[in-house]
Amino acid sequence: MPKVRMRNALKKVSFTRLFAKLKIRRHQHKAIFFYCISLPWILIYLPSVGYGQAKRYKFQKMLMGSPFQLVLYSSSDSVAQEAARKAFVRIEQLNERLSDYRDGSEINRLSATAGKKEWMAVSDDLFRILEISRKISRQTQGAFDVTVGPVVQLWRRALRRNHFPEPQELENVRKAVNYKYIRLRKRNRQVMLTKPSMRLDVGGIGKGFAADEALKIIKQEGISSALIDAGGDLTLADPPPGKTGWTVEITSGNGRDSTAILLLANVGVATSGATYRYLEHEGKRYSHIVNPKTGVGLRFHVRTTVVAPNGTLADALATACSVAGIQKSKKMLRRFPEAKVWLLEIRDGKQEEWKSIP
Repeated sequence: MPKVRMRNALKKVSFTRLFAKLKIRRHQHKAIFFYCISLPWILIYLPSVGYGQAKRYKFQKMLMGSPFQLVLYSSSDSVAQEAARKAFVRIEQLNERLSDYRDGSEINRLSATAGKKEWMAVSDDLFRILEISRKISRQTQGAFDVTVGPVVQLWRRALRRNHFPEPQELENVRKAVNYKYIRLRKRNRQVMLTKPSMRLDVGGIGKGFAADEALKIIKQEGISSALIDAGGDLTLADPPPGKTGWTVEITSGNGRDSTAILLLANVGVATSGATYRYLEHEGKRYSHIVNPKTGVGLRFHVRTTVVAPNGTLADALATACSVAGIQKSKKMLRRFPEAKVWLLEIRDGKQEEWKSIP
């Protein structure tokens, strides 16, 4: 097996998504939340004092391998605390069902039935995320695909061992990857994985899905103004009281910074990048982000930020656009008219950019 060289600037990185580094700075009575999410950079400006009777509350907990931070506006300490508690419980519940890192998780039990021609009854959570994922896979023509698990497993080992996968290994795992191999029976919430060796991995959509679900809990507690930072990806509800939106600054961070400052509410914002995690083999750089169709890490440097109607879709499209690249993404995003994207890539040393974000 040929040797490769790996550079890794992070101590722990999700294979399909990069974690965020969060710094908080105080300046002129404002708390500035500075998100360094691979690339681009995103900054959120939040009032540090209440507006009228509503006060700002901030809660944070490590979940799904990432820091989940909640920013809530409420007139009651007890209401804010209970909303945060229930939101974190909901995220942990989803993690127990959807994590491919946990032995015995529901999604891993389902993967264990692959190729056995068995229907397995699953929870509403697992069924819904598979149903949503399969739809997005069709719309993106497979650029997003939760059956990518065998490829992800192979590349995790490649990164860990500093070895590029052998051609036969790549050929073997590709045979088990195709969203069309997922069969669903909606009436009974049953799933069948038709090919042997299939392995599901919802890492490209899971945090956005969890943030959307947590936001539902927060709203049920009577809080409408909220922000959830799921390891760097943002899910926004109504803006802070007295504001027309959450002020989000997105910067390319590529040395020739260009910036978009947006007022956003009731949307998701997700970023995918290949800056810190990659393999170098025979003079070529391979991203930690893998193409489900080829089984190989992306061979061009890509940075993608997506703004979409919810965190689930933003998360999935950030992965899909990274895989598809600029030209295919332009056609693909026609199927998602409410989504906006900022995509940068480098091919043969030349940087290209496509930006539909205002």
